[in-house]
Amino acid sequence: MRRPVVVKLGSSLVASPGGRARRSLVRDRCREIAKLVRGGTPVCVVSSGAIALGLPRLGLSTRPRSLPRLQAASALGQTRLQALWDEALGREGLPAAQVLLAATDVADRAAYLNVRNALAALFALGAVPVVNENDTTATDEITFGDNDALAAQVAILVRARLLVLLTEVEGVYTRAPGTPGAELVEHGTAAGDASFEDASPLGTGGMRSKVLAASLAAAAGIPTVIAGGAGRDVLGPIVAGEPRGTRFHADERAPSAFKLWLRHGKPVAGRLHVDDGARRAVTEEGRSLLAVGVGQVEGRFEAGDAVELVGPDGAAFAKGIAGAPASALRGRPRGVEAVHRDRLVLY
Repeated sequence: MRRPVVVKLGSSLVASPGGRARRSLVRDRCREIAKLVRGGTPVCVVSSGAIALGLPRLGLSTRPRSLPRLQAASALGQTRLQALWDEALGREGLPAAQVLLAATDVADRAAYLNVRNALAALFALGAVPVVNENDTTATDEITFGDNDALAAQVAILVRARLLVLLTEVEGVYTRAPGTPGAELVEHGTAAGDASFEDASPLGTGGMRSKVLAASLAAAAGIPTVIAGGAGRDVLGPIVAGEPRGTRFHADERAPSAFKLWLRHGKPVAGRLHVDDGARRAVTEEGRSLLAVGVGQVEGRFEAGDAVELVGPDGAAFAKGIAGAPASALRGRPRGVEAVHRDRLVLY
C-alpha cells in the first residue's frame, strides 16, 4: 500500500458564511479523493466546519466567545459535517469513517499508536477517515489550537507522502490577495516574508497557521502544499506534482516515527539544564544524559514525561523522555539516568 495523502479543508470551504454546507465543493473533492483511492493511494481528510454548521442550529451567525457555546455548536454541527462527507464519499462508492481526536491522543504514546493502527486498518479497508478535533470536550488548555496543526500532526502520525492544506485563496501571497503588488509565493522557503490575513469569521486558523503547519510537516519529511480548494481539478494536479499554490519541500533528514512523535507530539513537562560536558556527551558522542550532569531541574514531572535539555547558553538542544521524576534528579545524584539516548531527539 502506498503512503497516504492527507487533505485538510477549512471551515470556509465546507460551509458558507450563513452556515450552509457547500455540497458541490465537497463533492468535487470527493470525486478526486475517490480517484486517488481507486489508484491505490489512501486518503485521510481533516475537515473543519463542525462549529460553522452548528451555529444556525443555535440561531447564531458568528462564532460565540464562550467555550460552552462553542462546544454546543460543535456537537450540533459535527453530525451535519459527518453526514456531508458520508453522502459525498458514498456517491463515489467509498465509506467515510469518523475519527475525533483530542490532543491527549497524540501526547500519550500508547494512544498515539492506537490511533495510527486504527487509521491503517481503515486505509486497508478502502475507507476514508474524516478527522476533526473533538471540540465538544476539548479545553483551552488541552487542544491542538487549530485544524491546520491537527492536519500536520495526522500527516506525521500516518507518515503521509503529502499534506495538502486547502483554503479559499490560491496559496501564500506576499500581501493580502487582491491588493496591489500581491504575488503568489511558490516556494515555502519564502513564505516567512509574507504578510498574513486574519482567520475567516467561521474559522480559527488563517494563513499564518497554515504556514506553521506546513513548516512542521516539511521538517518531519512530508512535502506540503497550501492551495486553493475550489474548482473541478484541485487534488489531482497537486498530487501529480504540478506547480499549484505554495509548496514546502520535505526535509530529507526526517527521524524515526518514534522521534517524530517525541519531537512534535509529546508536550514538554520540564527542563533539564546541563553542563557543557553533558551536552557534548549527548550531542557529539551519542550518550545518555546522566543526572550527575544536570545542574538545574525545572518543573514537576514524572518518569515518562517529556523534558527539554538546555545547555549553558540557555538554548534548548534536545528533547527526551525522563527516566526518573524531577525529585530524583535534583542534586546531581550518581548512578541515575536522566534520559536514555534511545529516548531523545536533538533539535
